[in-house]
Amino acid sequence: MQELIQSQRDFFNTNATKSIQFRKQQLQKLEDAIKANEQLMYDAIYKDFKKSEFDTFTTEIALIFSDIKEAKKKVARWAKTKRKRTNIINLPGKSYVIPEPLGVSLIIGAWNYPYYLSFAPVISAMVAGCSIILKPSEVPSNTSAVIAKIVNDNFDPSYFKVVEGGVQETSALLNEKFDKIFFTGSTTVGRIVYKAAAKHLTPVTLELGGKSPAFITEGSNLKMAAKRLIWAKFLNAGQTCIAPDYLLVDKNIKNEFLELLKYEIKNSHFTIDNDNYVQIVNTKNTERLIKLIDTDKVCFGGKYNLENRTIEPTILDNITFEDTIMQEEVFGPILPILTYDNLDEMIAQVKSGQKPLSCYVFTKNKTIKNKILSEISFGGGCVNDAMIHISNSNLGFGGVGESGMGSYHGEEGFRAFSHYKSMLHKSTIFEPNIKYFPHTKGKLNILKKLFRL
Repeated sequence: MQELIQSQRDFFNTNATKSIQFRKQQLQKLEDAIKANEQLMYDAIYKDFKKSEFDTFTTEIALIFSDIKEAKKKVARWAKTKRKRTNIINLPGKSYVIPEPLGVSLIIGAWNYPYYLSFAPVISAMVAGCSIILKPSEVPSNTSAVIAKIVNDNFDPSYFKVVEGGVQETSALLNEKFDKIFFTGSTTVGRIVYKAAAKHLTPVTLELGGKSPAFITEGSNLKMAAKRLIWAKFLNAGQTCIAPDYLLVDKNIKNEFLELLKYEIKNSHFTIDNDNYVQIVNTKNTERLIKLIDTDKVCFGGKYNLENRTIEPTILDNITFEDTIMQEEVFGPILPILTYDNLDEMIAQVKSGQKPLSCYVFTKNKTIKNKILSEISFGGGCVNDAMIHISNSNLGFGGVGESGMGSYHGEEGFRAFSHYKSMLHKSTIFEPNIKYFPHTKGKLNILKKLFRL
């Protein structure tokens, strides 16, 4: 690990990665390597948890290609020195900021979208001009192997290298000094990463999770809300960090909305054979999810097959914040429904917990929308939709509090792996004498007037 990191530091210090042309070339090389191995990627992820080619392309590979295309197009603009206004006491002069890459970066990917959550931050590091060590999740072992092949067969390890392995290898990496660490995963492991980074004062971006609520208010387009929520919740069998974790439904529309949810599940025909459903990633997670299903509160679904690691789309009704399923992030195909008749009380209840990664509001009422968005702190979200905000690279993606720190995607990703040097360039034509000795009463009066403008 030490030799690898030192080789990357030596290469970074040659300044080769700072060239805009070099960055574009590496982005193109990554795109070409993914295209050349695309079928291997589909085969590997299907072996890991039966994810179809359709879902793999639409939720992972298409987004990677889109990010690369944007990065190649905008890298010169993002990396350009930017002029800033110069205040009166520094005239004559000019002010500007110079973006520069942070250096050697460590990126730790997640298992639920193993390609996108590995390569999306890689693209951000590339476009910023950093060197990269990528540690993909070992949980989906086949996808990890393909990611390693794509990278290690095509890139110089002194610039970009994949290190496979589990806890031991990750710990060994975290013991070393990096210039940037980017982690996607659980809050528990995020704390470990943050603690390790603190030893070297390494800046970190943490993309974590949390219980993301969805409010469904009276007067909403209930049919559309049900359609969009069911898609968002059961995509990838609920194994999505920004999936709606639970629904908060106005009691006046609860029964009608519940029937619409059931209809949408039936109409979606969620099965692996239909290419729109997947296995739970491993037996451990399957067992954890099964324990969260309160059979007395199942109003739809509830069946599972531990051997095949499948749980059918399940709705739990009459849930309260005291129920077991409300004590942890679900991260699976189980949808708890809570009913409210006082929105203020429900907002207060959400605020009493950890800040969620996402929040979704289904309403036609502007006052209600503004109330929820202004009072609840969360990473990002949608009004009258769910999850789809992640597809807009103009919106920085990230959490707040225990759901994460920092953001990325698009220019925000460039910023995440960059430092902005602030520069003041002074003229030498003349130098006002006001700041120099002797310190007179007249000079002081002038300074007081200047700073009180």
